[in-house]
Amino acid sequence: MKVIDKIRAQADHQNKVVFSFEFFPPKTEDGVDNLFERMDRMVAHNPTFCDITWGAGGSTADLTLDIANKMQNIICVETMMHLTCTNMPVEKIDHALGTIKSNGIQNVLALRGDPPRGQDKFVQVQGGFACALDLVKHIRSKYGDYFGITVAGYPEAHPDVIESNGVASPEGYQKDLEYLKQKVDAGADLIITQLFYDTDIFLKFVNDCRQIGIKCPIVPGIMLINNYKGFLRMTGFCKTKIPAEITAALEPIKDNEEAVKSYGIHLGTEMCKKILAHGIKTLHLYTLNMETSALAILTNLGLIEESKISRSLPWRRPTNVFRVKEDVRPIFWANRPTSYITRTIGWEQYPRGRWGDSHNASYGALSDYQFMRPRASDKKLHEEWATPLKSIEDIQEKFKQFCLGKLRSSPWSELDGLQPETKIINEQLGKINLKGFLTINSQPAVNGERSDSPSVGWGGAGGYVYQKAYLEFFCSMEKLNALIENSSSFTSLTYIAVNKGGSLISNVSLGNVNAVTWGVFPAKEIIQPTVVDPSSFMVWKDEAFEIWSRSWANLYPEDDSSKKLLEEVQSSYYLVSLVDNDYVNGDIFAIFADL
Repeated sequence: MKVIDKIRAQADHQNKVVFSFEFFPPKTEDGVDNLFERMDRMVAHNPTFCDITWGAGGSTADLTLDIANKMQNIICVETMMHLTCTNMPVEKIDHALGTIKSNGIQNVLALRGDPPRGQDKFVQVQGGFACALDLVKHIRSKYGDYFGITVAGYPEAHPDVIESNGVASPEGYQKDLEYLKQKVDAGADLIITQLFYDTDIFLKFVNDCRQIGIKCPIVPGIMLINNYKGFLRMTGFCKTKIPAEITAALEPIKDNEEAVKSYGIHLGTEMCKKILAHGIKTLHLYTLNMETSALAILTNLGLIEESKISRSLPWRRPTNVFRVKEDVRPIFWANRPTSYITRTIGWEQYPRGRWGDSHNASYGALSDYQFMRPRASDKKLHEEWATPLKSIEDIQEKFKQFCLGKLRSSPWSELDGLQPETKIINEQLGKINLKGFLTINSQPAVNGERSDSPSVGWGGAGGYVYQKAYLEFFCSMEKLNALIENSSSFTSLTYIAVNKGGSLISNVSLGNVNAVTWGVFPAKEIIQPTVVDPSSFMVWKDEAFEIWSRSWANLYPEDDSSKKLLEEVQSSYYLVSLVDNDYVNGDIFAIFADL
């Protein structure tokens, strides 16, 4: 979706403030992994969009394209990619635009760009464009209305216009404004400003833009102060005016990084308060790839609460233009959303309203990608799970420790630690794990909980949500037989069990799709975003069993006895999906009482 459309939609709610984050490509693989983890946490607070920079002289072009793709399709945040003219002949520009279009991205920030590293002035490359205006015209002429185009605005005028006294002449400032209007007239529909620290200068800039007929939204770019040297370097490069009171506040604390950061949070908060008080309801935070200061400012403004992270669905809604209407998924990948996205990314249609409406039965094949983890997560998994295993009881203990929150990682989860709803039933989960039922996915029964509940809520305020209790676990054939024998006394239970080889035992047919989560909201049809689909379970089981070897056993040396024990479990156990269809009076754990 275009960012401009999201901002306009929010304008219908008078007091609604929208915010967004900017990131830049890190220099190392570890840095990229860390950025995605940080980004994932920040996106949980529902920014309107996030953007990723292009890099001086196109130095990070390939990395920016890759990060933008993952932001849009894996992190699932509306993504805006910077695109510059520096060192970019038109063929490279079209390659970049074609790439992001094919990845479902609709937003571009069109810039001239800084000179390549080591050069003082921008030089037009042969076969390229001289300025952002040329780039805007090209995007509109070749790609029509597909892209939302954002351009940069400079409250103090472009640095090239600012004179040696630190101020642009009136003529230079006016000429820069007129050039900005040319970019908007050529097809740009949004302006994000360069950093500033004098809020009055920004407010005057907005008024000046309106006076010459610029009507599109103007979003203030708020640069966070995280350390003193970085602050001086950035303001010097951009020729930004530093008000005397800011210099006076920073000078005595410049060598105390924590004090500088605290002041930066205070300053950013006060700047935003003044901007919001003047009726501007959009904020863009230049995060410098840091989360603490950005989230602290938003918390101070009352725009977010750490304890109240709202979800439009039980899983993060896609932003890719091709799957934006998707609203139903099988529950099996609840803890592995990235894997699910990568295995369904080639579908021509995505389920909407009901899973049965989808004709996309073909999941992508398993690849190494589904078993790759960020290095920090891989390290944590190794620390917590690569310990000596002498018996099946040691394996059971690992699963129990994870369910009780004593371990933060799991081979079967991409997420960090227990999810809020799991904590409702974690004691019961711990007990059945010690009985040999090794749980990898679960949800408690919910009967009409308010949709803004911090533990099970989704869909926003004003509705009610429902869930059938669900458990998914591995167990031995002996345990499974005992469970099935007990199930005759629990008529509300349905189960599907399958081993690695595909031997199936079930009391439902492969065509019986079971809605296990749904919500009722004002003036809407019932939404049922999570289902148990037996056919998809038969696909998921290959991945679930493969995790035993690829994600856990592979942590041990080749001839290690722990590795062999895990491989024995993998080859002999069953994977079981269990639903209690009585979400009012049922007790899914009662069937395990005598086992």
